[in-house]
Amino acid sequence: MSTAASLRSFFVQGTSAVDEQVRQESLAVAQGLKRQDVGLLDTLIVRYQHRLLRYLLYLTSNREMAEDLFQEVWMRVMVRGAQFNGQARFETWLFTIARNLVIDLKRKRTMASLDELFEGKSEDDRPMSFEVADGEPTPFDRLANLEDRERIARALLELDTLHREVLVLRFHEELSLEEIAKVTRAPLSTVKSRLYRGLAAIKPKLERRQMRLLEAV
Repeated sequence: MSTAASLRSFFVQGTSAVDEQVRQESLAVAQGLKRQDVGLLDTLIVRYQHRLLRYLLYLTSNREMAEDLFQEVWMRVMVRGAQFNGQARFETWLFTIARNLVIDLKRKRTMASLDELFEGKSEDDRPMSFEVADGEPTPFDRLANLEDRERIARALLELDTLHREVLVLRFHEELSLEEIAKVTRAPLSTVKSRLYRGLAAIKPKLERRQMRLLEAV
């Protein structure tokens, strides 16, 4: 089985096309945000809070920073909700806001881009657990046991930020390559290259960890 296929078996069970129902839902969300519907915002927070926090954790490797940014993201959604037109899935717009806030914060700390997130790590930036409590199991949770999830999380943390991000968005958040390109504001060819290089980089890390587990038995 290829590395990509293996990761899909861990993270998701295939990807689904954006059908008419999803399109109508996106348009309804856009209309609700334009009306500043407080009930809708509460619903969106409940629905996406776990995914958003996981994404921020993978980008920052710092729980306190991720939680602060999490609050700021929802403030942006409330204030700038009228900017969402419903032509894309809401989560694509949400992850774009989150990513831009991470970059803005890092630039304030003298880092030029997302590429530099893990240069000059401090004690606060050390690798950490990425388990985020959720009420319902994701496809990833149903297919992978705790040991598998921890093994993959550790392997992902060893990748550079840009390659890790594409793998997480593709196999964990189920975004299409086109949606990832919108979130990261990168050409589709760049997204494909990062995905290919990320898969190539994580394959030996997973194989090494599997060998260590076997040797420990």
